[in-house]
Formats: sequence, C-alpha cells, structure tokens
Amino acid sequence: MNILLLGGGGREHALSWKLNDSPLCTKLIIAPGNAGTLMYGKNAQIDIKDFTAVKTLCLQEKIDMLIVGPEDPLVKGIYDYFSNDKALQHIKVIGPSKNAAQLEGSKAFAKSFMQRNNIPTASYREFTLDNYEEGLVYIKQHPLPIVLKADGLAAGKGVLICMNHIEALAEFELIIMRAKFGEAGNRVVVEEFLNGIEMSLFVLTDGKNYVLFPEAKDYKRVGEGDKGLNTGGMGAVSPVPFFTTELKEKITTSIIEPTIKGLQKDNLEYTGFIFFGLMINDDVPWVIEYNCRLGDPEAEVVIPRLQNDLVELFKAASEKQLQNNKIQIDPRASATVMAVSGGYPGNYEIGKEIKGISGLILNETLIFHSGTKKKDGIVVTNGGRVLAVTSYGKTIKEAVEQSTYMLEQIYFEEMNFRTDIGYEFNAGQD
Repeated sequence: MNILLLGGGGREHALSWKLNDSPLCTKLIIAPGNAGTLMYGKNAQIDIKDFTAVKTLCLQEKIDMLIVGPEDPLVKGIYDYFSNDKALQHIKVIGPSKNAAQLEGSKAFAKSFMQRNNIPTASYREFTLDNYEEGLVYIKQHPLPIVLKADGLAAGKGVLICMNHIEALAEFELIIMRAKFGEAGNRVVVEEFLNGIEMSLFVLTDGKNYVLFPEAKDYKRVGEGDKGLNTGGMGAVSPVPFFTTELKEKITTSIIEPTIKGLQKDNLEYTGFIFFGLMINDDVPWVIEYNCRLGDPEAEVVIPRLQNDLVELFKAASEKQLQNNKIQIDPRASATVMAVSGGYPGNYEIGKEIKGISGLILNETLIFHSGTKKKDGIVVTNGGRVLAVTSYGKTIKEAVEQSTYMLEQIYFEEMNFRTDIGYEFNAGQD
C-alpha cells in the first residue's frame, strides 16, 4: 500500500516510524516532513493546505491511503475534497469530514454537540459582535477565573484563563473588537473554569466502532514546575497513574460512547482519531476540548506503546471494520521530553546546527524530529519545538530520566528543555 502522510512535526515522525514498520506499507511519502521522517520515507515539499497540490502528488505516487496529521487540512475539508473527486475516491482518507472536524475547528460547535449529547463539560455562553454588550455584562458577573476561547483555530493560542474581571474584559475586547486572533475570534466562548488534573485520551473510530489508544498526560508550560507561558507542549508521559479501571469506565460511558453515538445521530462522517482533552476532578471526568487528530507531543508517547500494526488499524477503520480489532499496549512506561529553541514560545531563531544525535546509542530511546530540516547535509533547527526524545522505562520516573540523559548528549545553540516532566508521578517510583 502506498501511503501519503500530511504534516511535518514530531507527531508525523512518530507516525512515519510506526507506519514504516508495517508489512502493508509499500511506499511512504511525508509532506512536507522533516529531517527525521527522511529515515522512513520520502519527503515532498508541498503546501498541505493546497488540495490541488496534494491531489497531484497522490496521482503521481499512486497513493492508496492518505493520513492527515494536523488539523488545518481537516477543518478546511480535505476529506470532502477527496470524496467528491472521481480521480481520488479510491484513496482511503484517515481523517474526518469537514463538518465533523468542526469538533476542533469551532469551540461553539463542540460545546453545542456536547450539550445535545449530555456529555459533561463546563457551562458556557458564546458571543459575537452582535451581542458584544451582553457579553460585557456576562463577564462582569461571572465567577473567577474566567476562560475565554476563540471559536476557531488560533494556532493553540486561542484559550485564555483570566484571573480577574478587568483582564477578562480587556481580552474580550481585544479578541472581538480588535481581531487579536483574526477571524478565529469572530465568536468567543466564555466558559466556566474547571479545577482538577488534565489528561488526554485518543480513540480511532470508523464512525460507529472505536478502539482506545494508550492514554497520556502532557505538560504545556515552558518552565519547570508548570510555570511560565503556555506552549504547544514541553513533554508527555504514558500511562497516567490515576487512570484507573473505574475512571476508564466512567469516561467510556459518559464521554466516549455518547460522542460516537452523537456523530451517528448528526450524520457526521468520521474516520480517524478523536482526541479527548479531559479534566478529572475527584474522579469525575469533564471534557475541556475535542481535537480531530492525534495530539503532539502526546503522539510521541502513545504511538511507541502501541503494539498493533497501525496500517492494519487504519485499513480496518476505512473499511468500517474496527470492531474486529483489539489494541495491544506495551506495559512499559514512556516519557517524551521536548527540546525547544531559545525564546520559545516567543521569538526564536532557526537554522542552528543540531549536534550529538548521530553518535548516540539509543536502545530504549527514540528521537523524533519536530522542527528540523536538512540544509547542506546538516540537520538544523526549523521551529520552536525541535526534538521529542521518548524513552521507555519500568516507571515514568525511569523513562523521564533516560530521556533527560539522552538530551544532555545533544546540543544546539540556546537549546532548552524541562527536566521535571511527570514530576507529580515520581514519588515512590525509585
């Protein structure tokens, strides 16, 4: 089977590593890919939001399956584009339809979907320019903290937690009146703040059946002890120690199954991943958000623990036969630590030579490239998040220590990483 994988981050490197391992994968193309994905396939330098360019590549390479890594092409309707083009209809697309991808593409759509299907989530109201004044009154009366969410995709920056009313009112004005997040902020969801501890769950669904992938917890703050600015993710761990059998059962019955049934009820065509961003408070799960693809850096800890043939699972999903599959999970813990560019998540420089990778003896460690490229035969930085170093261990603490040790052997100018990923689970793990 000839496979095209769209995307160029750590998630796509992890996916390409796993896809290449399948005997069903004859040829793998990654677009645009990075310096790491070159180890498992051929990179193609196209704009993945240009569906005509994607079509041309698919026909040139005789592609049988398209796997969409990031959210943008899904929200813009790449599934529908392929479904409606006779030259492309034979290609299996792993990713939801444009309407179904609104679960990630529109916060208001997702909240309404959860409300209709009695899925536990924070109470909310939505506001636009038309009812802006009403929004000001609502915010002034809202308990603190207040969560403001730009409705559309805002490159992971569209969620604000405001600790006082003055800040909330100022941000509300910036988003709606001054287009802080562009068109993504034309509608704002004002939401109740949920206390608790976050975790991530992933299912692969064919729209009716689903399989549950290993769970994960990611760490978004740039600084040690979860301090500093939010990032796309500084690391992740799997499994999550508090994810008990009882909690799994609650999430399955109150969140996962109602979500799958809701997709069917609303005739939303869905073949692909659903990411559940969850808040757990006193063993009660709440949905913070949906994503319509695998998370990053969660993919880098989840995919290494998956023992199934991933292409086989994707094939079953595209043929609506997932009910015949059972997920096999590596019992070891895994931990990912991200190496990021100096200044990230603010301004940073790219083009820094990355040294020390080629001579490493990896054993229980995988190095996934995130923001890298090859320039004149040398691997250089090409983004804010540069490398995702994932290690196995008997415990989360052991896995984190191994990833941290491996990162200490790697160097690029102004490299930064956290040494405390998984810190709340390390007690008693010696």
